[in-house]
Amino acid sequence: MEYLIRRVKDGDETALAYIQTESWKVAFKTILSDEILQKCTEITRTTASYKRLLDEKIGNGYILEVDEKPHCIAWWDKARDDDMPDYAELICIHSLQDKWRKGYGTKMMDRVLSDIKAAEYSKVMLWVFTDNDRARAFYEACGFVTYGKVKSCFGTQEICYEKNL
Repeated sequence: MEYLIRRVKDGDETALAYIQTESWKVAFKTILSDEILQKCTEITRTTASYKRLLDEKIGNGYILEVDEKPHCIAWWDKARDDDMPDYAELICIHSLQDKWRKGYGTKMMDRVLSDIKAAEYSKVMLWVFTDNDRARAFYEACGFVTYGKVKSCFGTQEICYEKNL
C-alpha cells in the first residue's frame, strides 16, 4: 500500500470530518456518554468546523492518504493553554479503524513533529482522555510524557502529555 501525507486544502472539510467522526465513534464509545458521543460525531457540525478552520487558515492540518484514499488526519497550532505559551499543541490525530496498528499514525506523528520543529517550537503538548489507553500507549511510544496535569472535558477527564523536540 502506498501512502502520501499532504497539507490540507480548501475542499478537504468533508474528508476531515468523516475521519474524525468515524474515529471518535470507535475510539470513544466506552469513554464518552452516548449523548455526548452522538453530539460530537454529528457530521454536518464537524464539517462546518473544519470548513471554518480552512477558510480562516487556522492551524496546520494534514491528511494521510493510503492508496489515494484519506485515512488519517492531524491538526496542530500554538498551544491554547495560557500556562504553556512556548508550546505547540497537537490538537488531534485520528485515523479510520480499518488500518489501525499498520504504522500510519506513527508516520503522521513523525511528519507533524518535524513540521512543528521546523516552525521553531522546541516543545509540543497534547490532551488525551485519561481512559484512552490505546492512544496513551501510542503517545508514550512516540516519546510523550505526562506530569499529571488533568482537566475535565465532555463529562470525563483529559490528561496533558508533553514532548521536547
